[in-house]
Amino acid sequence: MSVGDGGTDEWSIGRMVRTMVPLLAGLSLLQMASGSVLESFEATLLTQPSLLVLVPVQIGTAGNLASIMCSRLSTQLHLGTFELSPSNPAIRANTVAVFGLAATVFGIVGVAAWAIGRVLGGSLSVVEVLTISLVSGMLLALVVVVLSVVSVTASYRLGYNPDDTTIPVVTNLCDITGVLILFGVVVAVL
Repeated sequence: MSVGDGGTDEWSIGRMVRTMVPLLAGLSLLQMASGSVLESFEATLLTQPSLLVLVPVQIGTAGNLASIMCSRLSTQLHLGTFELSPSNPAIRANTVAVFGLAATVFGIVGVAAWAIGRVLGGSLSVVEVLTISLVSGMLLALVVVVLSVVSVTASYRLGYNPDDTTIPVVTNLCDITGVLILFGVVVAVL
């Protein structure tokens, strides 16, 4: 038995197109807004190559973490073991894993972005770049956890297959929030 309406229509191409085209169109519009925010920081990015290096890595990594978490939660949902509760050990374990991965990856990324930035003529210190990377990365990890749990739950409750809908939703929203968080932290640190 599948999630959703329980019938074979859930697996049809027509249903997938009816579900995904409006969803992807709306998410594309949101991406355009993210691009305009990114453009407003163009001067800062061009003078500080470390930050320019951080942008795609930060948002890409957040999207990857969200995809992993959504996939794991969707699998639990299909197996009938998903329970929306803070006491759910699977949600807690996945949350700890996301934060652990985020701390590790964003720490490494921060040092690498600083090194690349120095080679390209940037003036930020390793402490500044590492702080920006770690703080924005950990805030993104929080967003990842919340968006993943909410999107899997909402998708299921709305009768959609979370396998189809959650990953595009969380990756696009992580792109948008990633840009906003990164530049919010940049403004706070610098």
